[in-house]
Amino acid sequence: MWADENSRAAIYDAMRRRESFGTSGPRIRVRLFGGFGLAAALEGASDPIATAYGAGVPMGGVLPTAADGPPSFLVQAMRDPASGWLQRAQIVKGWLEDGAAQEAVYDVACSDGLVPDPETHRCGDNGARVNLTDCSISRDKGATQLRTVWTDPDFDAAERAFYYVRVLENPSCRWSTWDALRLGIPPNSDLPATIQERAWSSSIWYSPGG
Repeated sequence: MWADENSRAAIYDAMRRRESFGTSGPRIRVRLFGGFGLAAALEGASDPIATAYGAGVPMGGVLPTAADGPPSFLVQAMRDPASGWLQRAQIVKGWLEDGAAQEAVYDVACSDGLVPDPETHRCGDNGARVNLTDCSISRDKGATQLRTVWTDPDFDAAERAFYYVRVLENPSCRWSTWDALRLGIPPNSDLPATIQERAWSSSIWYSPGG
């Protein structure tokens, strides 16, 4: 979670705000802010995080009643120096449509100078690879930090929705592949040889009428 300081009071305050995130293991750090008019407020801001707190809500928060236009989101992710490089950041959106749960995934930030395709909302292949003979990984691909401001292109002010961030590292060996390598046997063909470690934020919610 994001606390102002390492104290009991600050940690409890962060828990009450629900401003937290999780990872699959690596210490990837993730932040998410959302708000109506947030994109405009961030233009030229000298302190984007302070501006985002003032003009929007952090992860775990609830968006106010819809203003003119769709909400925007500030996404920031930082690599764990002891783990792999970051490949992409995604926003996962869930909403109710005619009483049925729906979900969409948008790649919002790509590494290596790539940009999400406007039609598929996906990043292209950044070329990161894993050598399965020794589990070495590409060390010239990926990013140490990803940051972007994304505006929901499919927002409907009449629908309840939630948004959270998912950040993916470049591929690396699955634990079963590491075990096979150490034992000198072929990897289990019934299991994927590689995985992508990841982190995800708590959600930001939107409800019509607040």
